[in-house]
Amino acid sequence: MARTRASDFEEKQNGILTSAAAVFAEQGMEKASMAQIASHCQVSKALLYHYYPSKDELIFAIIHTHLVELESSVAAALDESLSPEEQLRLLVATVLKKYRGADNAHRVQLIGKTALSETQVEQIRDVERQITHHFARVLQQIHPSLDRPERPLLMPITMTLFGVMNWVYMWFREDGEISRDEYAQVATTMILEGVKAVR
Repeated sequence: MARTRASDFEEKQNGILTSAAAVFAEQGMEKASMAQIASHCQVSKALLYHYYPSKDELIFAIIHTHLVELESSVAAALDESLSPEEQLRLLVATVLKKYRGADNAHRVQLIGKTALSETQVEQIRDVERQITHHFARVLQQIHPSLDRPERPLLMPITMTLFGVMNWVYMWFREDGEISRDEYAQVATTMILEGVKAVR
């Protein structure tokens, strides 16, 4: 007979991922141990291994869960009733809001792939491609010329926008001079206006 999941399985799982991300972000992938993570999570090593049989499985779960939730939020934010420019502003704001409280998971995403298998990395890249595609499609609607075969700039421009968003955790402070929504507007305007000059 299959073992029944506890009613709080997902809650415990999410708690472990959040705590583990904090340990990995502070200690690094190599130095962080399952014992340290179990202690930080306030669970036994046996319970930790029950959820995640190895450290690479745990790293993968942190990154994959973070990205799947991000893709889901971006997909849900797509609104065909908006102009492409308004859609882009909404997508950027959505990503920056999802990054709130997720700095540790984001750090693990940026530095943790080297600990993973090729299969795990490819699964992560699949989700990253889905997220990228949402943005690229909107940018193409705004500037169809970016996708011309003789000068394909759609992907470089899309990835430039992700560079603006993905490194915000290095300097952004919730009590700083600019809010997430305000920075979303600034970042989007930089891309929209900058593309005009590039063209």
